[in-house]
Amino acid sequence: MFKVARKEMMWGGKKLVLESGKVARQADGAVIATMGETTVLCTVVGARTAKEGQDFFPLTVHYQEKTFAAGKIPGGFFKREGRPTEKETLVSRLIDRPIRPLFPEGYLCETQVIATVLSHDLENDPDIVAMIGCSAALTISGIPFFGPVAAARVGYKEGQFILNPTMEEIATSELDLVVAGTKEGVLMVESEAKELPEDVMLNAVMFGHKNFQPVIDLIIGLAEICAKEPRDLPPPAYDKKALQAKLKSLVSTELNSAYRDTIKQTRCTKLDAMKDKAKAGIPVEEFSAEALKEGLEQLKYDHVRGMILDSGKRIDGRDTKTVRPIVCEVGLLPRAHGSALFTRGETQALVVTTLGTGDDEQIIDALEGERREHFMLHYNFPPYSVGEAKRMSSPGRREIGHGKLAWRALRPLLPTKEAFPYTIRVVSEITESNGSSSMATVCGSSLSLMDAGVPLAAPVAGIAMGLIKEDRGFAVLSDILGDEDHLGDMDFKVAGTQKGVTALQMDIKITSITEEIMKIALGQAKDGRLHILGEMAKALTGAREGVSDNAPRITTITIPKDKIREVIGSGGKVIREICETTGAKIDIEDDGTIKVAAVDQSAADAAIKWIKGITSEPEVGMIYSGKVVKIMDFGAFVNFMGAKDGLVHISEVSPQRIGKVTDVVNVGDQVHVKVLGVDDRGKVKLSMKAVDQKTGLDLQQQTAAAS
Repeated sequence: MFKVARKEMMWGGKKLVLESGKVARQADGAVIATMGETTVLCTVVGARTAKEGQDFFPLTVHYQEKTFAAGKIPGGFFKREGRPTEKETLVSRLIDRPIRPLFPEGYLCETQVIATVLSHDLENDPDIVAMIGCSAALTISGIPFFGPVAAARVGYKEGQFILNPTMEEIATSELDLVVAGTKEGVLMVESEAKELPEDVMLNAVMFGHKNFQPVIDLIIGLAEICAKEPRDLPPPAYDKKALQAKLKSLVSTELNSAYRDTIKQTRCTKLDAMKDKAKAGIPVEEFSAEALKEGLEQLKYDHVRGMILDSGKRIDGRDTKTVRPIVCEVGLLPRAHGSALFTRGETQALVVTTLGTGDDEQIIDALEGERREHFMLHYNFPPYSVGEAKRMSSPGRREIGHGKLAWRALRPLLPTKEAFPYTIRVVSEITESNGSSSMATVCGSSLSLMDAGVPLAAPVAGIAMGLIKEDRGFAVLSDILGDEDHLGDMDFKVAGTQKGVTALQMDIKITSITEEIMKIALGQAKDGRLHILGEMAKALTGAREGVSDNAPRITTITIPKDKIREVIGSGGKVIREICETTGAKIDIEDDGTIKVAAVDQSAADAAIKWIKGITSEPEVGMIYSGKVVKIMDFGAFVNFMGAKDGLVHISEVSPQRIGKVTDVVNVGDQVHVKVLGVDDRGKVKLSMKAVDQKTGLDLQQQTAAAS
């Protein structure tokens, strides 16, 4: 028999259970975390030694949703889970970001974290459960880890914060915020908000931090029962102080010269020359190539941080609050529905908007059920944007994460699907990058959407904040460069409108940051965001009137539900004929709403007329155009109003007496008919002789007018 360790508590009105020792016992750490009836198996395995010559920490995090967790069978031909979905990728990042800073420097053993959703109650999102379970698994594994961490979701409605709102509550919440951290402070924030003020966002973060403290205590309690003996940290591979002293004496002049140059390309050239001098001056027998590389990074790290803290001046010559020069252009691409080029310093995004119909919506098969998404935002980061020649591949976790952040920032400002019945796809191509291309994507996407005629409630801008924090003080940096992101302690991204915040994302590389730092960062970010919005307004202040001439025009009409079958026809025959004949695209919803889309308005008008002809009831005394579809001895059957047939009796074919119907009309002839009446069986009686076949006018009215 195996010994099972179990800890549980009531948290936000729900039972949270952590259990270890029953499942996955060969992993270094394994915890089954359950909240409500949502259960996630979290495992950790770490190699005992690092690979020779390795100079980075190979941590991988995999979050996976099994469809059996919701009592479903996967769709598709193979009927099994395939490559990670967008949500699985995003939650993998969500788990990775708060735990990565808590591994000790110098620990380079390959470590793998896997979270598998085993049960989903369709009420509690598994992401928070997975984050807590993975933290617990790491804490009991014996792997060096300065945790535990915990996480919470925060909602906001009617001025009140909600701890771990249900999926139903989140749908009506003004805020969806996930915060993770340690006892000491916050490590990670990810959120979407409906233009909330900065103080509300800060209070939401601190509300989450305060309320997940009992979870940290629960994890510690579990570790006291079943944690493995902690592993010894490997000894330093070389004398870091000695290497730093040698590098400073050898290349300090080159280092100072490089960072006095404010142009990125020139600076990089000088830093490459500095590296070559260091390699030539320090033999590999004294310090390995890996040690030298690490030592040079540390030298740059110390120099840049000291320069900012001591002088307030940054790599490119700016002070801590100034935003780089911004240039905005719209309408660049003649055939695109909307386009914008947003340039901020050496970061540039070319963003293109395409408008489509309901057929273009993304179908998402999630654990919660199938749904359709009418707004998509895709971010691409080609290697030429940073002057590199690298292998092109499908979007990775970074691309998916950056695209989702911009999506969250813009979604609260989009019109409802009823008010603007288009499927919207935005693509951001990063053509240059030197710091915060995700925020350039937010700005460029806002302009591109407005250029396409999408009526955003307000323009949206974003800015990335950085942090340099040492024992002697700290500095918050507005609009960070790539090097400042790499050498700094925080990446704090804030997007929003003039009114408030719509998205906030924070990652830090140190063990935590304080409420004071976050408050300063939010205030500084607001000033920067308002400045950027002012620069964007020079290109476009609001959405253009009407969509692009190249975009389809969508007209919405409503028909009775019992007429839907007639419009579709047997096997889709009728609707297919309408589309092929008119060139329009038609979407029919279950409630009788029909959306007719066509670039040429006349095509849409023809399709609408056809549909109305099918769904309208014939009115007695009205005149319609029709086609003779059948000839009988006693009369002619005429198809009119789309799919309706009526009988023109032989006595109603012509004002003169005729021997045969075919003396006047044949099958296929276009004629004008007047509705005489409808009998008890719904049969329509028509007349040709009551109508002037040349003009289509009522002969009786024509005669009365003439007299």
